[in-house]
Amino acid sequence: MNTATEKPGSSTIVIGACPHDCPDTCSLATTVENGVAVRVNGNAAHPHTAGVLCTKVSRYTERTYHPDRLLYPLKRTGPKGSGQFERVSWEEALNDIAERLRVIASRGPAAAQAIQPYSYAGTMGLVQGESMAARFFNKLGASFLDRTICASAGGEGLTQTLGGKVGMRVEFFAESKLILIWGSNAIASSVHFWRHAQAAKRNGAKLICIDPRRSETADKCHEHIALLPGTDAALALAIMHELIQHDWLDHDYLDQHTLGWDLLRERALQWSPERAAVICGIPVDQIRSLAKDYGTCAMQGEPVAIRMNYGLQRVRGGGNAVRAIACLPAMVGAWRHRAGGVLLSSSGMFPVDREALQRNDLLNGRTPRTINMATIGDDLLRPASASFGPAIEALIVYNSNPVAVAPESAKVVQGFSRQDLFTVVLEHFQTDTADYADYVLPATTQLEHWDVHLSYGHTDVLLNRPAIAPVGEAKPNTEIFRELALRMQFNEACFRENDLSLCRTAYGKLVDFEKLLSQGFASLQVPEAPFAHGNFPTLSGKCEFFSARLAGEGKDGLPDHVPNYEAFGTSAHFPLAMISPPARNFLNSTFVNVTSLRDIEGEPLLEIHAQDAQTRGIQSGSIVRVYNLRGEYRCRVQISRRARAGVVVGLGIWWRKLGMDGKNVNEVTSQRLTDMGRAPTFYDCLVEVEAISKD
Repeated sequence: MNTATEKPGSSTIVIGACPHDCPDTCSLATTVENGVAVRVNGNAAHPHTAGVLCTKVSRYTERTYHPDRLLYPLKRTGPKGSGQFERVSWEEALNDIAERLRVIASRGPAAAQAIQPYSYAGTMGLVQGESMAARFFNKLGASFLDRTICASAGGEGLTQTLGGKVGMRVEFFAESKLILIWGSNAIASSVHFWRHAQAAKRNGAKLICIDPRRSETADKCHEHIALLPGTDAALALAIMHELIQHDWLDHDYLDQHTLGWDLLRERALQWSPERAAVICGIPVDQIRSLAKDYGTCAMQGEPVAIRMNYGLQRVRGGGNAVRAIACLPAMVGAWRHRAGGVLLSSSGMFPVDREALQRNDLLNGRTPRTINMATIGDDLLRPASASFGPAIEALIVYNSNPVAVAPESAKVVQGFSRQDLFTVVLEHFQTDTADYADYVLPATTQLEHWDVHLSYGHTDVLLNRPAIAPVGEAKPNTEIFRELALRMQFNEACFRENDLSLCRTAYGKLVDFEKLLSQGFASLQVPEAPFAHGNFPTLSGKCEFFSARLAGEGKDGLPDHVPNYEAFGTSAHFPLAMISPPARNFLNSTFVNVTSLRDIEGEPLLEIHAQDAQTRGIQSGSIVRVYNLRGEYRCRVQISRRARAGVVVGLGIWWRKLGMDGKNVNEVTSQRLTDMGRAPTFYDCLVEVEAISKD
């Protein structure tokens, strides 16, 4: 096995996996010399990675050996938020943490719910994510966390329509003749999908980008459709209208493999291009042209494909938008081709044994309450009540930076500042969230531990080997929770399972683990055209235009346009719609402190259209105040062709402490949730912008 035990003077390459929240899930090849990782490359032997990494991960050694890396346990000595800590031993930190949690849990099952885990996709690994941690919190009886902050609205919309997070295989986009890139800046967020799209383009395919922002991806497509945020379902329904009117339909596929066609047809016919154009804020001819491209290409027997991403579902009607778009391929029979259909996420294809990893049996019949991670600002401030349960007394944060990334951050900061809240943060760096901790525990990076991964962009399982020994006194998440379990006197054997065993547990016998050990990846056996003959993983086995389950919950069984909570044109005080996609060289808040990447981005930036800037007397390069009733922050502004009129773009997610006034874009975002999936509505946000200075 490749480990971190090379002999002096030796050099070896260790195969691993990128852990970050990206659909590509690249296979890594880390060169190690004398126990030190000297560079990280893409694994050329892995077909999906093909030896190529994004700029961020290609500089991973800079992150692992960063001079600000947390190397020892720290205990707070100053006020919360001050970042004042002293070094302590692991023994002191773990003993105190375990005792604080034991006292809370000893008051009974209801009181144990005052303990709240908070985690997300700082690592996408199945082992360092929710394996030993989930076992620990299940045994403790802590509150559940509804992990919705990124993808749950789109995931629910996809599940209601296709039966799960499933779709076409990403490599076959290279053979498509028309590709709609919908709500995605693929150049920045999915470099390997973009490789396939470029191959298709070279072979004559037309690429159309649908996005409020003229992104780097839009620049490279044949056409850009700059619709208003939250209007994607209206556009999809207008496309349906045109497909019906011109009979660009695969009637046999509709008859054999769909459910609810007559109802959807009636709904779609209400959505003329003229109606949608007003709502979307785009020319009516652009809608007609888009529908014609999609319909006629499919009717000529050519494969047409849609690559959605999660930007389009971060609004009130996000689930409905994904549902509407996911209906389109079945209408034209696009699924008949391996290069046709839609892809938002492939994660539902992976046979992960989450029960074996997380051990829900440790709950012993208890059903703790669930706290939504997107509403943590409100929930940390809630007093105990019959409806809410106990106030949150202890918060354990790992794989996340909620003070920077959660919406309506003024409330998040207020909650984390509570003097009676006991907070523990497992981290690599002194993030905004770590500044509010009572204890900060140093966690290992991907180069220092075992893990196993799925992907939401392709269909390969990946194994991550540790390339080096842990830096300083850092420990894997799993080991930290094992140590806490030991001190809590949790005696079940599952708390002694090691990380390599957990990697084997993740897929059981459904994936060849020896193959993972030998080459670092193993491909799932997925049909090339999984829905060519229907067989969708829905209860009916069909693409469900009409969802009986949604109807049974009292919701609309058909997809529809659900207007934003804060729809463009509805507020005289806050007339600008705002979206906050990631800056190209950041991924959520993970890489913000990597100097070379931050130097590329420069500083927090707001993009604004020239027309909106002129109205407000704003000059490019000046400092502006961005505000609404939830809060405000200051940043530098850039008059940019990337922003459409009426929409400003606050590129994120910067750490608050690196912001101009100690704040970031989430000062103005909302804790309201989506139509389905209980997800946040980051891009459903109206603001006003005013000039502060020219410097």
